[in-house]
Amino acid sequence: MKLCVFDFDSTLMDGETIDFLADELGIKNEVASITEEAMAGRLDFFESINRRVALLKGLDIKKVDEICHNLPYMKGAKDTISELKSRGYKVVCFSGGFSNATSYARDILGYDTDFSNILHEKNGKLSGLVGGEMLFDFSKGEMIQKLQKILGISRENTMVVGDGANDRSMFAHADIRVAFCAKEILKKEANFIVEDKNLTKILDIEEIK
Repeated sequence: MKLCVFDFDSTLMDGETIDFLADELGIKNEVASITEEAMAGRLDFFESINRRVALLKGLDIKKVDEICHNLPYMKGAKDTISELKSRGYKVVCFSGGFSNATSYARDILGYDTDFSNILHEKNGKLSGLVGGEMLFDFSKGEMIQKLQKILGISRENTMVVGDGANDRSMFAHADIRVAFCAKEILKKEANFIVEDKNLTKILDIEEIK
C-alpha cells in the first residue's frame, strides 16, 4: 500500500474556497490579499485563517454550501485520483479550507477521506469562528505522520502534492514531494515541480509508476 496526500485549494480545486465565499459578501480582494500572504509564507496560517473567517461573519450557511458545492475542480483531478488508486495508493485530502467543500468533493473526485476545518454557524449564519484539524502551519505534518503510522506506510511510499506554505509540514514526511503550480516557498521543499494546471501531469513522474 502507498499513500498520496493532496492539498485541496489551488490543487484539487482551481482557486481558494474562502475567496469564493468572500466574493459573495463583496470582500474578495480583502480576503484574497490575506490568503496570498499566508500561502507565500509571510503570515502565520492560524492567524490568517482566523482573520479571514471573521470577515465572513453573517454569511448564510445555505449560501456557503451552495458555493462550496459548485467550485471548479482542477483539470485532471478526478482522472488522476482514479489512476493513483488503481496503482495501489490510498488517496487523502488535507485542507486548510472547509469541510463544506472537501467532504462534498470527496464523492465527486474519489479520494478516500478528507481532513479540513469547520466553519461555525449559529442560527443559519456564519459566526465568524472556525475550528478543526488543519488550523496551524504544522497541522498537515502531524496528520500525515498519524496516517502513516495507522496505515503502516513509510515516507518512501508517501507522495504529497500541494501549492502553498502550509503544505511544507507534510512535505517533510514524504519522499515524493510535488509542488503543483506552487508558491516559491514550497518549490524549495519539492523534488518535483509541475507548472501546468493539469493534475494528470504528475502521473508522468517515473517514481510513482
